[in-house]
Amino acid sequence: MRVAALYDVHGNVHALEAVLGEVAAEVDVVLFGGDLASGPLPRETVDLARSAPNAEFILGNADLFSSSWPPDAEARRDWVAERLDPEQIAWLESRPFSWSADDTLYVHANPRDVEAPLHEWTPEHELAEWSDGVAESRIVSGHVHMQWRRKVGNREWISAGSVGMPYEDAPGAYWTLLEPDSVTFRRTEYDVERAAAAVRASGHPQADEFADENLLRVPSRAEARSFFGG
Repeated sequence: MRVAALYDVHGNVHALEAVLGEVAAEVDVVLFGGDLASGPLPRETVDLARSAPNAEFILGNADLFSSSWPPDAEARRDWVAERLDPEQIAWLESRPFSWSADDTLYVHANPRDVEAPLHEWTPEHELAEWSDGVAESRIVSGHVHMQWRRKVGNREWISAGSVGMPYEDAPGAYWTLLEPDSVTFRRTEYDVERAAAAVRASGHPQADEFADENLLRVPSRAEARSFFGG
């Protein structure tokens, strides 16, 4: 089975549109790895994702609109929630925690919860503890918006990257193609100028920041590591 792992779209419908156009004829399943809507164009993003054939969805921390968010994020949460109808919010919040196929477990952040971030630089013994009890030989996660691949004992851990808000060294939509015997990190280019104009017109509380710092340029891996620590 060929699976396209699309994580952390964050309401960037233009990036998602480009990726779906690229993967449509390539894969058997499109796996959305959580944090789908929370961003500048939430309704359009949810509608497009739900229209994708052979799609599977799992839950992300930013899909839980009824839970408490950090104080500095509540305004963004409320703005996004106001642009989704109750059915869409209920649908997002009811996504399963994980999905499994071909001896591969797909989760948002880690196999225990949707919050705790695990990084490329997380010590191996900590990754082993987080994966304790997992039956599958591969784990695919996201949440940290960077692509990485680690060997943890007899298990492989893959971070799929972010379609809508990557922390990488060039703008674009980052996702991962998985087959039973291979993992391929992918980057899809899209019209970031057009996307930035749509974001600025969206009314999102951080529209200019999102356009300038997550579309036209993106935080580099080094910047992200410095910010998160490691």
